[in-house]
Amino acid sequence: MLHPSALITGASSGLGQALALTLARPGRRLWLGGRCAERLNDTAARCQAKGAEVSTLLADVTDRARIEAWVHQAGPLNLVLACAGITGGTRKPSATIQAPHEPPEQVRRIFETDLMGVLNTVLPAMDVMRRQPRQPDGMRGRICAISSVAGLVSFPGTPAYCAAKAAVDRFMVASGSSARREGILLSSVVCGFLDTPMVAGNRFSMPGLTDVNTACHRILRGLGRNERRITFPRWLAAGSRLMDLLPPRVAEAYYTRQPTGAPGSMPEPDLS
Repeated sequence: MLHPSALITGASSGLGQALALTLARPGRRLWLGGRCAERLNDTAARCQAKGAEVSTLLADVTDRARIEAWVHQAGPLNLVLACAGITGGTRKPSATIQAPHEPPEQVRRIFETDLMGVLNTVLPAMDVMRRQPRQPDGMRGRICAISSVAGLVSFPGTPAYCAAKAAVDRFMVASGSSARREGILLSSVVCGFLDTPMVAGNRFSMPGLTDVNTACHRILRGLGRNERRITFPRWLAAGSRLMDLLPPRVAEAYYTRQPTGAPGSMPEPDLS
């Protein structure tokens, strides 16, 4: 069996939950982490009903010490999926700030979760895998982090999210060259909008919205092929790359006239 043991963060909802349920089967050990006890327990129960052996951790990925200890305890690991993340957009002008803006506490929380939370998961996972023997295919393990098409652009509506996801993608792909020599695959998932609770409150059309189960199969297929960057929808990623080649003023003139990601069109994230 490919990936007899897998660790997943953000497993209490959305893509992380869907990946856990897709992977769940007899003979597979799943380590599932999340912040919501009720939803995490529900995911675990559903995975167990499909025959998987499941252990859970109720923790925030920003808690470096707890996440590192958990990852080391879980080893050996064949697959690690860093799925935990949050998003948030700019707010409308207010009495004190006369332009669209992103609150500082939101900026910091997005970076702490979407970037540092990924590193808190990926770095100890690499340490665990370095000590594992190579499998017949030459690999010691595979680690996948969820980036975004948003990381390909400098979109005024979601500045912190774009920057954090860009950093995740660059780190995974750039580090992947050396990691591959150690038998560790580092993959970045550059995806568009996914039909998950994270985007359910968005008050605008979402081009290329992808069913979460379709996304799961695309990600797992890419990992099976040892893809360093797993991208979908490709047309959306290609268009985003082209937009980012334009001078900022030209790109902004287009972005600020679109309903997608307009100030106040996204729900405020839970910053607790």
